[in-house]
Amino acid sequence: MRYPEELIEEVRMKNDIVDVVGSYVKIQKKGSSYFGLCPFHSEKSPSFSVSGSKQIYYCFGCGAGGNVISFIMNYENYNFQEAVKFLADRAGIKLPEIEYSQEAQKKAQRKTRLLEVNLEAAKYYFYQLRQPNGKIGHDYLTGRELTEDTIKNFGLGFANITSNDLSLYLKSKGFEDDLIIEAGLATFDEKRGLQDKFWNRVMFPIQDINHRVIGFGGRVMSDAKPKYLNSPETPIFDKSRNLFGLNFARTSRKNHFILCEGYMDVIAMHQAGFTEAVASLGTAFTSGQASLLHRYTDNVYLAYDSDGAGTSAALRAIGILRDVGMTGKVINLKPYKDPDEFIKGLGAEEFQKRIDEAENSFFFEIRILEGNFNLKDPDDRTKFIREIAAKLCTFEDEIERDNYTAAIAAKYTISQDSLKKQVAINAAKGTTDYKPLDRPKSLINPKKDPDENGKKVQRILLTWLSEEPRIYKQIKEFISPDDFVDDVYKEVATKLFKDLDEGKLNPAAIVSCFEDEEQQRTVAAIFNTKLEDIDGLKEKEKALHDIVLAVKKSANEALNAKPDPTVEEIMKALEDKKALQKLSSITFHLE
Repeated sequence: MRYPEELIEEVRMKNDIVDVVGSYVKIQKKGSSYFGLCPFHSEKSPSFSVSGSKQIYYCFGCGAGGNVISFIMNYENYNFQEAVKFLADRAGIKLPEIEYSQEAQKKAQRKTRLLEVNLEAAKYYFYQLRQPNGKIGHDYLTGRELTEDTIKNFGLGFANITSNDLSLYLKSKGFEDDLIIEAGLATFDEKRGLQDKFWNRVMFPIQDINHRVIGFGGRVMSDAKPKYLNSPETPIFDKSRNLFGLNFARTSRKNHFILCEGYMDVIAMHQAGFTEAVASLGTAFTSGQASLLHRYTDNVYLAYDSDGAGTSAALRAIGILRDVGMTGKVINLKPYKDPDEFIKGLGAEEFQKRIDEAENSFFFEIRILEGNFNLKDPDDRTKFIREIAAKLCTFEDEIERDNYTAAIAAKYTISQDSLKKQVAINAAKGTTDYKPLDRPKSLINPKKDPDENGKKVQRILLTWLSEEPRIYKQIKEFISPDDFVDDVYKEVATKLFKDLDEGKLNPAAIVSCFEDEEQQRTVAAIFNTKLEDIDGLKEKEKALHDIVLAVKKSANEALNAKPDPTVEEIMKALEDKKALQKLSSITFHLE
């Protein structure tokens, strides 16, 4: 079961989609809608639209869409019931207790139990750090100059050297073996039974943006390998959707994040006042994590290790950030290796100076590239300039590309005209990732669905009806919900036509009738399909006529193609034929 429809609608109506989405994504008004960069995929040009009148969002790039409930489901990784509760709490609406379906209840209970066992493990590790067995871990942390407040704030703990210490404790608290294993806290050995995954390690609880413990990282207190061990991915722990420290950093009120490599770097920086620091979770920085950061800011400062491995990681991260439309800058940590060492050596004030003086990421790339060439040698210098030209081709925006071309030409005393010519040569040869700015959209998104043309005219008609409901009186004689063969389209048309008959219009409420994410995306697309710009009233009236005719023809053809039609279907086919004949001579009026 789920909440009553009228209660869901009350929750939705009291959470304006522009306000809710605007609290997560930077959007700007453009015409009657708001646009911004999509939080659900990587893009450089805003294709994510939010309609205040329809209370629907839709991305013209990746197809993500729905109403305010759908948005919270996707953004916060909530199920439908969790998203409704989140929005109800936001609006101050008290929800009744409801009965879930058996399957949904089982999933929700399992997720709750996984969070509970992780929280209990975090409490146990935290307690052990303060016991005699945990002294080695506590000494390590204080030796790294962490204060007790910092240790407490991050919930740092210690896993004892025994191999089943935590497992025995969790079982005594009533947690089942399979749950402990699924949470990634233990493994099963046929000879020894349940064995802790973490032992003799300082423990770093990993929290989601809502401060719930979803996993752990552990730093070993001996020479054992690996030095750092992390929880495996579980139903509540997805590394690509989380970053260490983001639960604190997202409320830092800074206009940027500082991206580090390790947990200790993040903790040391937060202790020094740089609460905008985050780190990836024991793996290389990913595009998913970049998109996560992009939900909050356009600017990221890289504070990676200053050695060769750190430089390589920074170069990789710069490319990932650029792909999602973010600006990256690189903090110079020399003569120290990492942020933790830097702050201990020179202090927070000097670190702030390094942030202020951070190097533009493209200039950083070119400077690192320069190290591979002897610029006093003409051949090497030529190769270097050609490499620069290839990199300049990666800027799709012409103004941005010209600005960087001018800056690089000045920095390395290169003829700007020559550099521009080389960029043009590379682009013409197609030897780089450069893509022409005016490439036709039809080549970008080729249609694969054989029924797409028929569905598109249906989407256009339904979108038109949602934006100009006055046309409904003229087309209702010819079009009914039965003319939409696809189940989702038919259900949308049924609800929309019913609303229009009653003199109301509520696309967002129609989205709420679908709990399946893919169906919500489809409904959002149905209400966001645009006609090409048409000049003149007569041309627009003709376009409407052609669309209505196309929808009716498509429905009639589908009906006639049925091998064994029912009597009702035969009668409808005859009625459709009469309607098509009448449509051929009728004119719609839009004045």
